[in-house]
Amino acid sequence: MELQSIWFFLWGLLWAVFFLTDGFDFGIGTIYPFAGKTDRDRRVMLNSMGPFWDGNEVWLLTAGGVTFAAFPQVYATMFSSLYTPLMLILFALIFRGVALHFRGKIDSPAWKKTWDSLVFIGSFLPALLFGVAFANIFQGIPFDNEGFYHGNTLKLLNPYGLLGGLLFVLLFILHGANWLAIKATGDLHARAVAISAKTWLILVPVAVVFLIASYFATDLYANYFKYPVLFLIILVAVAALFAARFFSAKQAWFKAWFASGLTIVGCTFFGVAGLFPALFPSSMNPEWDLTAFNASSSPLTLKIMLGVVLVFIPIVICYQVWAYYLFKDPITDEDLGLDEAY
Repeated sequence: MELQSIWFFLWGLLWAVFFLTDGFDFGIGTIYPFAGKTDRDRRVMLNSMGPFWDGNEVWLLTAGGVTFAAFPQVYATMFSSLYTPLMLILFALIFRGVALHFRGKIDSPAWKKTWDSLVFIGSFLPALLFGVAFANIFQGIPFDNEGFYHGNTLKLLNPYGLLGGLLFVLLFILHGANWLAIKATGDLHARAVAISAKTWLILVPVAVVFLIASYFATDLYANYFKYPVLFLIILVAVAALFAARFFSAKQAWFKAWFASGLTIVGCTFFGVAGLFPALFPSSMNPEWDLTAFNASSSPLTLKIMLGVVLVFIPIVICYQVWAYYLFKDPITDEDLGLDEAY
């Protein structure tokens, strides 16, 4: 029981870290066509996430790998039920990575415009679909006791699912705009500041509506009423969201970025804490829920994996912290002139 509970927490933590890190990449890519007025602007935006985006996606592989190894039945049912959106996410991420590297290979406006479009699609689409997918998980997926999905992709695009998608997109745009405010100068910096402020004003009411809708569309609040201490997760997320705006107004952009990142983590754990012990609940019958206790691997497997995680995850975190510290300064024309620049 303890091992399964630990791995449930780690499962949620890995998804939260992925959204925290790759979230600002998605955000920058989503505002890419609107904030990038010139070719230099677009290059600054690409290079602002250039040293990080592929490392950030390692957390997606880790979260997916943990789902497969620690909760194989959840992995099988999840990827068959959500096959279409997950494949769209996969192809979007592939095309985005290709676009980042191919955009500057030929000095042609048409060539660059094509890859610019894929940078936007490869950022906006995953942000939206991750939100739709997790919102549907929160309210339950229609699968039976044998794991067969009774639905189609269009059923995932329900009002609550789309609301979750909108919430994720706005969270990532805020996070990305705050990072761009750190890395950009001049007019691009000013546009990033303006986007951050406007996005925050839209995000607050959307987040409130999502919290209210979650009460009626899901069973997430059952755990919160059973263990009131869990409401601290919501309070931390709300406080972080307002702190992001406070630090933005003070032009303390690193603090604003940390605050928007903490908001993303809080929103993720809002759902994770409400789901426990279910990882993949069935909307057809609660008895068919896939939980941390009925869908986990053997205790030996979980013990071995826990040892590996305790050794290597801190190493990865230390490496990423070092990378963020190394590339913390604003991007200059000298940086854009380097061979490895996008």
